[in-house]
Amino acid sequence: MDCANCARELEEELNKLDNIEASVDFMNMKVVLYSDSEMAINKAKYVINHFEEVQIVDEDNESKESHKKDYIALAISGVLFIAAILISNFVSAFAGKVVSYILYILAYVVVGHEVLINTVKNLSKGRIFDENFLMTLASLGAMVLGFINDGDGLFEGVAVMYLYELGELLQSLAVGKSRNSITKLMDLKSNVAILIKDGEQQVVAPEELKVDDIILVKVGEKIPVDGIIVKGDTSLDLKSLNGEAIPKDVKVGDEVLSGAINLNKVIEVKVVREYKDSTVAKILDLVENSSQTKAKPEKFITKFAKYYTPIVVMAAVVVASIVPTIICAVGGAFTWATYSTWIYNALCFLVISCPCALVISVPLAYFAGIGRSARNGVLIKGSTSLDELAKANIVAFDKTGTLTQGIFSVKSSSSDEALNIAKALESFSSHPIARAFDNIKQVYKAEDVEEISGKGLKGVISKAQVLVGNKKLMEDNNIDIKDVDSLSTIIYVAKDGKFVGYIEIDDILKDGAKEAIAALRNEGATHLAMLSGDNQKRAQAIADELSLDSCYGALLPDQKLQKAEELKAQGGLIYVGDGINDAPVMTAANCAISMGSIGSDAAIEASDVVLISDDLSLIAKSKKISKKTRKIVFENIIGSLFVKFAIMILDLTWGLIIPGAVFPMIVSVIADVGVMLIAVLNSMRLLIK
Repeated sequence: MDCANCARELEEELNKLDNIEASVDFMNMKVVLYSDSEMAINKAKYVINHFEEVQIVDEDNESKESHKKDYIALAISGVLFIAAILISNFVSAFAGKVVSYILYILAYVVVGHEVLINTVKNLSKGRIFDENFLMTLASLGAMVLGFINDGDGLFEGVAVMYLYELGELLQSLAVGKSRNSITKLMDLKSNVAILIKDGEQQVVAPEELKVDDIILVKVGEKIPVDGIIVKGDTSLDLKSLNGEAIPKDVKVGDEVLSGAINLNKVIEVKVVREYKDSTVAKILDLVENSSQTKAKPEKFITKFAKYYTPIVVMAAVVVASIVPTIICAVGGAFTWATYSTWIYNALCFLVISCPCALVISVPLAYFAGIGRSARNGVLIKGSTSLDELAKANIVAFDKTGTLTQGIFSVKSSSSDEALNIAKALESFSSHPIARAFDNIKQVYKAEDVEEISGKGLKGVISKAQVLVGNKKLMEDNNIDIKDVDSLSTIIYVAKDGKFVGYIEIDDILKDGAKEAIAALRNEGATHLAMLSGDNQKRAQAIADELSLDSCYGALLPDQKLQKAEELKAQGGLIYVGDGINDAPVMTAANCAISMGSIGSDAAIEASDVVLISDDLSLIAKSKKISKKTRKIVFENIIGSLFVKFAIMILDLTWGLIIPGAVFPMIVSVIADVGVMLIAVLNSMRLLIK
């Protein structure tokens, strides 16, 4: 289906059925049906299969679109048309006129038979105001007027239908090319994976891989599923995931995402997520389903097209009947010439009223914007989310895991002894703070380690009782400690009842966080805030380092939500977070952005936008793309309407501009086709950097 207006009409027809809720995805050529009745679903399938040239196909065996019939029809019709023109102009005998008429009619039927058939079918179903009806009425009307006036009506009628069908073919090719361009951006999936099992290599589908399987990825191949490198160091091409041209060096122990291309050496990867949960699957699923939610401009143009064509048809009736009647009444004489001229003007009205350019350009622009964002590593869940991202001017961030790395590291220690004792005990803990000691060399071996909830750890090292934890743990065990004034998390260490020293643990800023904040300001963000569960002093220190406008610390989830509502009252709110506790705030925000790599499933589910690689700089990039998309959408709407109304005005006033002249109907067809193609090409600018 290459006609967006037909997609709208199909959706309306399906939604008229009992117990059916339907959504037609024009860009992905899919229909989503909701029903609890198998009979209703079958009835809907029947309607789809009998709607003009639409046909349900097996997704795994989908045939390629072919325009061979269209090319042949246009070629044959063109030859007949040219022959008719030559004979009518150079053979003056009556027989020559008859032959030219026959050739004109044959040319018309060859090129326009599908339009005529669809018109009859649609009229029988009560579907009057579509482009098939408009073109049939306009072309046949021009022919009839030509016969009555002994003019060139046959020539013009055939020319109008020929140009319309040529325009439809060009539209089909342009839309198909656009779909292919966007689909190629999403060419992330690897068709096969090499599984290493019992020392042998097996070629399997990525969907067959299980967690903990070991796969081999050769040079030049895409990584089929998310995993961790267990053998080999290499570089990865991540352009398809984050839009960056610079390869990323990876080594054993690093996590690699599906869709990345192995550049240098053969590696072995342990699967950490099955294909259905992998990065590639999420990208493809979100992009394929992005058309299910429609932004306000898309809803407006769909509703506008529904009423626009009937209104223009009624206006054409007025132009054809009432206007000439008034002119004749004022002139004091009723003449066929006056009626003939205004009926012809009305037919031109019908040609230019075709809503294809309007209806096709808006979803195409949004689809291109979503595809371009996905190419840059940003998944946007539909045109509504893209619109909100473009409009919002206030941005609020979670701290840990969003602005900071979410991984604690040792910032400093007052003594090596304190650090060595802490390492020995923390190696038994699963607390996030324990990860700060992962890169510290272990000197001591601890025994009888016990975790004291909310306080720390206690254990035995070389028969000595040791404690590692917060100030409260020290106080409970009557340990005199030295107070440390620091914004970092402080871990105190004691041995046999005596204070040994302290360690500063900190969560550091993500690489590029400062640059990402600056880029957001350049893209129109007027207020940048932090909403954190961490204490106010520590959160404020991070906020000051990033030059944020405001910071709210020590917030519980309900308090975060309250602060978000306060910020939202000042303008459109974008909230960026990664944790389960961020989900309520994300639901409340105009546009919620989550971290795809480290973000929780709840946060990703609640968000409108997902950053695949957790790169904060992608927020500004995606905002820039969304603003450009929105701009192109309005350019297409305003440009299409301007051209159509301009042609309508010219049609009505042409006789005043050039006395006695009639506005050529062919110009209306060319203008209609031209504005449609310009709108499609304008939308494709989104795919150009």
